[in-house]
Amino acid sequence: MKTTDFFLIAGPCVIESEKIILHTAERLKLLCDRLQIKLFFKSSFKKANRTKMDSFMGLNFDTAMKILLRVKDDYSLPIVTDVHESVECETVAQVADVLQIPAFLCRQTELLLSAGRTQKIVNIKKGQFMSPENMRHSVDKVLFTQNKNIWLTERGTTFGYNDLVVDFTAIPRMQKIGVPVIMDCTHSVQRPNLQTGITGGNAEMIETMCAAAISVGADGLFIETHPNPSEAKSDAASMLQLDKLERILLKCKAIKNTLNNLSE
Repeated sequence: MKTTDFFLIAGPCVIESEKIILHTAERLKLLCDRLQIKLFFKSSFKKANRTKMDSFMGLNFDTAMKILLRVKDDYSLPIVTDVHESVECETVAQVADVLQIPAFLCRQTELLLSAGRTQKIVNIKKGQFMSPENMRHSVDKVLFTQNKNIWLTERGTTFGYNDLVVDFTAIPRMQKIGVPVIMDCTHSVQRPNLQTGITGGNAEMIETMCAAAISVGADGLFIETHPNPSEAKSDAASMLQLDKLERILLKCKAIKNTLNNLSE
């Protein structure tokens, strides 16, 4: 049976506990198998750019990686996780199938080269300060390592001090670089840098972001999801409640099928 023409990157923002990660992975696996959507499980082993010093950054590195390895082994899911420093890449690549470059680090040459040398997929998130066309240079840095396994992810552009705006023309513009382009439907609904030091957001708009991205031809969707977002230790305001994901994926499948039928 043929899978849908877009893939999904999904999971909790950060590894909070083994229980939450395994529960989410099991639910996502069952849903995506039923809907025939290729799933990559994503959760960060560390959040290295929290606004406040007392914000939760993650578990012990070894503990976090063991949890990701269990997801990989128990549910046969490829793993996506962030890397923040060049020295992390080789070790993280022993578990992860996709090394994700955070948006604020998308120009960091040594990090991009180190990730590229692993020959794993490198997912570069477009900086909020970058034009779509300028992401060519980040791609070129990974290509320099002879690694052609590269994705780009759109996640909105800085709009004033405390908001983001999404220009959906960025998706086809970055596709012209010659790599798959994903829409981050979670971080694009954030309201960053609030005076409280806690990032805000509007998770109700995630469905709109997903539908719009598929309608303009995104290759994949990035959706951070949690069983109880209000209790999450990171990005609580912008994560999707897990039981709301099926409706969104069904809508996106319907949009994609309609577009495929029109192109035949």
